Amino acid sequence: MSAGASVWRRAFGELLGTGLLVVTVVGSGIAAADLSPDDVGLQLLENSIATTLGLAVLIAVLGPLSGAHLNPVVTLVDWVLGRRAPAGARLGDVAAYVGAQVTGGIGGAVLANAMFGEPTAIATAHRVSGATLLAEVVATAGLVLVILSLLRTGRDVLIAPAVGAYIGAAYWFTSSTSFANPAVTVGRMFSDTFAGIAPGSVLPFVLAQLVGGAVGVALAAVLYPTCAVSPPR
Repeated sequence: MSAGASVWRRAFGELLGTGLLVVTVVGSGIAAADLSPDDVGLQLLENSIATTLGLAVLIAVLGPLSGAHLNPVVTLVDWVLGRRAPAGARLGDVAAYVGAQVTGGIGGAVLANAMFGEPTAIATAHRVSGATLLAEVVATAGLVLVILSLLRTGRDVLIAPAVGAYIGAAYWFTSSTSFANPAVTVGRMFSDTFAGIAPGSVLPFVLAQLVGGAVGVALAAVLYPTCAVSPPR
């Protein structure tokens, strides 16, 4: 987490960034369904391209302020890896970030619905299966590995485009379409559209994402064992 700004400013950056990320995911999903109603593959392509570009831009813009976590898993990884360091994240900062991320995710879904004239309604798309939960573990582990590997090799300037590209690709190589983010998962529950997820699927997805985050940390430790631990920022 960045230490140069007050907690409330950093938390507001996380709220705004996560909200805009969900606006991008949900809004582009609604647009894709409207523009290509008979081609689900094309809908997913349109949705994934918008998410790839939007996520990269948000990380580049908000990185200097809050670290642009935009994801409770990334925030928890930051805390776990940096908690023993003098400048490491405090538990209060973690709570502020996670609360802001979840609030932003919900607000982003509501805003996307409003922009496209869709009612804010609880989603009905049930997504849980053994395959999709495994996919969420893989997707989230890969996300954390991308971030930590770039940080530990001094290439943090590449995080914005690399994370955007990874999530865009993971839309296609995972059966879950790579939610990989508890705040985004909760937010998407509030839009009964292309990107929605039913409430009964949310908790299993979030648990799979937390497992994936732990796997990502372990993989980074194996691949870069001699590198100094550096929290995501």
